[in-house]
Amino acid sequence: MNKVKIFTDSCSDLTSELRERYDIEYVKMNTVLDDQETPASLDWEYYSPKEFYDIMRKGKRITTTQVLSKEFEEKFPCWLRQGYDIVYIGCSLKLSGSVNAGEVAAKSFEKEYPDNKVYCIDSRNSCCGEGILSIRAAKYRDQGMNAQEIADKIMSERNNINQFCTVHSLDALRRAGRVKASSAFFGNLLGVKPIIISDTQGDNTPIKKVKGRLNSLREIVDLTAEAVADSNDKFMMICHADSTDDALAVEDMLKQKVPDAETYICSIGPIIGASIGPDAIAVFSYGADTSRFAQQ
Repeated sequence: MNKVKIFTDSCSDLTSELRERYDIEYVKMNTVLDDQETPASLDWEYYSPKEFYDIMRKGKRITTTQVLSKEFEEKFPCWLRQGYDIVYIGCSLKLSGSVNAGEVAAKSFEKEYPDNKVYCIDSRNSCCGEGILSIRAAKYRDQGMNAQEIADKIMSERNNINQFCTVHSLDALRRAGRVKASSAFFGNLLGVKPIIISDTQGDNTPIKKVKGRLNSLREIVDLTAEAVADSNDKFMMICHADSTDDALAVEDMLKQKVPDAETYICSIGPIIGASIGPDAIAVFSYGADTSRFAQQ
């Protein structure tokens, strides 16, 4: 059986600590500011989080690219020639074409590496939802699963990733085409904060509106507690867009609601940050199936 390398991308927002802990590699997307492309590093090599979000606070728009073909062409063969199979867990196809680009690259390697497989999976998630799936894939690898078994398992778990996010306004998401335009009114009422999930198809969808920032933080905590109530996996990632104090407040609330919670705080990275804007807060966990929100 071939060894397995787990890949994700810049959307996953996995820190270097987590990537090292779980032996996960990633392929980079790019951010674009004033027509200049910069690799979207999860280690913040080109901007600090504060510098990045302050650019947006000053009214500048940062755009993004998907993972370019040359990135796959450089990274994948490094592992294929060592005899590895690859499982790439990428950003939702509703938000990025990176998984499709990965599949094209994988196809091009078949003749040169006929004994190795590359599986490119639409996570139907982004940010740390994608990251949690990548961590689960790494754990399955360490349990002895082969690449096909890991890919099948992750495909079956995509809709068990729960994202609850709140932002000050949906304007940045709407401009970036990352949320359904018909839902934009959620963020345009004075003092009203939207609660956004990643739905069963991988779209960012507002499901509620809450009055006031503190109430919105309490709401994402309550929704997360409900989502993990019957789950054996209490690992939760709290992600923030240069809003550390709010992230710490959310962590405290989560530990009161879910005493056995294992929490991890990190920054929302440059790809998701460019779309969601400053001061967003999100909690990601594994638990109840997100199809429960289908009729909302």
